[in-house]
Amino acid sequence: MNRLKLLTRPMALSFLLSAMLLFAAACGNNTNHSGSSNQPANGSTGTGQAEGKQVSVVTSFYPLYFLASEIGGDHVKAVNLVASGVEPHDWTPKSRDLDTASKAQLFLYHGAGLEGWVDGFLKGLSKDSKVVTKEISKGIPLIEGNEDEHEEEHADEESHEHGGLDPHTWVSPKSALTLAENVKNSLIEADSANQADYEKNYEALKGKLEAIDADYTAKLAQTSNKNIVTSHQAFGYLARDYGLKQISIMGLSPDAEPRAQDLLKIAKFVKANDVKYIFFEELVSDQLAKTLAGEADVETMVLNPLEGLTPDQEKAGDTYLTLMERNLQNLVQALQ
Repeated sequence: MNRLKLLTRPMALSFLLSAMLLFAAACGNNTNHSGSSNQPANGSTGTGQAEGKQVSVVTSFYPLYFLASEIGGDHVKAVNLVASGVEPHDWTPKSRDLDTASKAQLFLYHGAGLEGWVDGFLKGLSKDSKVVTKEISKGIPLIEGNEDEHEEEHADEESHEHGGLDPHTWVSPKSALTLAENVKNSLIEADSANQADYEKNYEALKGKLEAIDADYTAKLAQTSNKNIVTSHQAFGYLARDYGLKQISIMGLSPDAEPRAQDLLKIAKFVKANDVKYIFFEELVSDQLAKTLAGEADVETMVLNPLEGLTPDQEKAGDTYLTLMERNLQNLVQALQ
């Protein structure tokens, strides 16, 4: 992280700066590379066929694992590289991950700058590997990293980490529909013999995503406030697709360090625009969001960036879809 830019401010600023130091320490301890990164995100794979007859699919992070599992059904043995509870921005591949992907038939990654490691990873695959790689975000109109932000200069400083693009397409049900179609087409290309089943499973999933999309459209249109203040600039696509405005404490990377003047501007924005909640996410420290909420005399609430499951969510049987539905419930409560 870059060193904090300390400025002489009132007592409220000193309070926020102290919280920033605590947050930086928490971020430094947040990276978790323990355990096997090759375990599926929800601990299950397709059943009903002999393993040798299943298509071996490796995915770069949880949303793609979920889509591949749902659409592939019993024909697919899916493995997710990022383990439960690990923030994808913090994750880097190891030699065992290269070995796993090299032996697979299909490797699905998101693209749009999310996996900064992917170019080197693909070059590191074994020379005799026959794995087919697919970038699943293709076809989604992408957002520049500084769009819908209160402070374009701050966003510009952080956007270089993702090549200037916001990669978080999957938080929006509308974008998820495109991701699902791309996963379906990739599976059909790899295993055309089971095209009918992939089409059937895709249509079932598409119906669920369309229902969630309709719910988001109807309920968010009825909210009186359209401003969401988030800890991480991960909700640009959701904001774009459903008429909201995102104000983020950090940039595109969840451990990007905010500046003191940005925090003061956000606190003033919250008070001036009747914002009742500041959103935080489970896979990174909530210290800064809570401190800012205390300064602005508002509450905090979870808005999940849908990047992965926590161990508790995994045990509870949560999925990409249930987390999307919970996000909508929280948004409606916060924006009323």
